[in-house]
Amino acid sequence: MSSVNIPPVALTIAGSDPSGGAGIQADLKTFSALGAFGTSVLTALTAQNTLGVTGVHHVPEDFVRAQFTTLTSDVRIDAIKIGMLATAGLATAVGELLSGYQRQRAAAGLTPAYVVLDPVMVATSGDRLLDEDATAAIRGLLPLADVVTPNLPEAAVLLGSDEAGDVAGMRAQALALRDLGARAALVKGGHRLDAAATDVFADSGGVIDLAAQAVDTPHTHGTGCTLSSALAALRPQRDGWRAAVIDAKEWITQALIHAGELGIGHGHGPVHHFWQLWGGRG
Repeated sequence: MSSVNIPPVALTIAGSDPSGGAGIQADLKTFSALGAFGTSVLTALTAQNTLGVTGVHHVPEDFVRAQFTTLTSDVRIDAIKIGMLATAGLATAVGELLSGYQRQRAAAGLTPAYVVLDPVMVATSGDRLLDEDATAAIRGLLPLADVVTPNLPEAAVLLGSDEAGDVAGMRAQALALRDLGARAALVKGGHRLDAAATDVFADSGGVIDLAAQAVDTPHTHGTGCTLSSALAALRPQRDGWRAAVIDAKEWITQALIHAGELGIGHGHGPVHHFWQLWGGRG
């Protein structure tokens, strides 16, 4: 950045969660908590709370385009997090918008905006959220992504394979996702495979395992949204993706540890995005 007083600007392209724990609400909180100025383009409205989702209203593709082009005609964007793209048409539209924006930056002599793709494809229950056409369209976004951040079921869907059963399998799938076009992949194991809550990151330099304390909490709503937006917020402030991934992993672990302090809802509550700033107040 040209001045330490100018924050990086991060954009989330995702759906809305009125309960505030996931989607653009979680993304904007994460950007703020980690020193980035947050902007947003909405792809869907949802009716949901900590107990579940009762409805989804897709934003028309033309209006998604209008939001993006109006925003980027005025505001510089340093990093982009892509979240919920519920239809093939929306995924295709976002891919076209992103490609056009990166070309505009190149023509102006600017470096590309960093891109984090969070492929929201499989619910925590294991249910598929997208049909095959939408899945293929999201797979087509991989070459536009600096890093893709699937959980175990999502990595399997993207690769058309079985879900990884151990950390070695996660390493293989992270490399395979990189080979599909993403410059890097962060496959999130959480605490599903081992007590160390291991994630796996693969880039051009190889593979690293990222183990952290496994947090025993029911308050995990929005964890994936929050981690991917943390990467978008941190990458402009770090020397590379590995440093951003390591710091984001440490930060989300603390957000999970402090999640129980919030007391939000009667189901799976949100992580604590502002655990560093609220001084333990809950």
